[in-house]
Amino acid sequence: QASNPLWQSRGSSAVPSGGRFRCPSCRHEVVLDRHGVYGLQRNLLVENIIDIYKQESARPLHAKAEQHLMCEEHEDERINIYCLRCEAPTCSLCKVFGAHKDCEVAPLPAVYQRQKSELSDGIAMLVAGNDRIQAIITQMEEICHTIEENGRRQKQHLGLRFDSLYSILEERKKELLQSIAREQEAKVQRVRGLIRQYGDHLEASSKLVESAIQAMEEPQMAVYLQVWVCLPCRITDMSKVSMSSRPEPGYENMDHFSINVDYVAEMLRTIEFQTGA
Repeated sequence: QASNPLWQSRGSSAVPSGGRFRCPSCRHEVVLDRHGVYGLQRNLLVENIIDIYKQESARPLHAKAEQHLMCEEHEDERINIYCLRCEAPTCSLCKVFGAHKDCEVAPLPAVYQRQKSELSDGIAMLVAGNDRIQAIITQMEEICHTIEENGRRQKQHLGLRFDSLYSILEERKKELLQSIAREQEAKVQRVRGLIRQYGDHLEASSKLVESAIQAMEEPQMAVYLQVWVCLPCRITDMSKVSMSSRPEPGYENMDHFSINVDYVAEMLRTIEFQTGA
């Protein structure tokens, strides 16, 4: 929470009780009670991932069932070392006499523990990133709701002023209402497009977390290291995705759709929205 400034805004008055937003995953509309966002359901996916990681970390290495893989080149030799240059598990005879005799190698358990630690850090980074994305999506849902509310409010104000005029105002009234609707729709569409973009990234990141968890559960060191090769790059690429594409401050404001009806009748046909205060 200390590294995520969005946590404070989620728990503050920026999201009042009684507010509404849609879940980015199931699209179900949620109504916040007096507890705010802290009254929402627990994130069981993240909790399960953390529980699995804790159980896996606490389990001794020797207690895990492991079948030693044998070298394809030397059938009687176990795979017990790791070629750092080729990034592949191998056996001692391959290092002494075989294809890896000129390569730098390391003990298989040492490489296994190091790479597994790196993967664990990557998983933690992805989970933290997913939570930040979820907070951003929630804020954007609130922006959409505020834009729609402000748009409806401005339409009501406009309608009240036009109701006091005669039929000469009706045609212009429709044109101004359409201007509000166009900007409201354009703003909502832009924010919803960003929500879909972040939602797609969140889904892809969650799938990558599941793949990483499955890799951590692999008891065979050699098999694990074969699977591990492609995971760090994918995790790094996923973590580098920019989350700066957000609506600028005040983007939801619709107050510029206000008019002055203190014109004389001869000027009614030229009524336009005010551009100043």
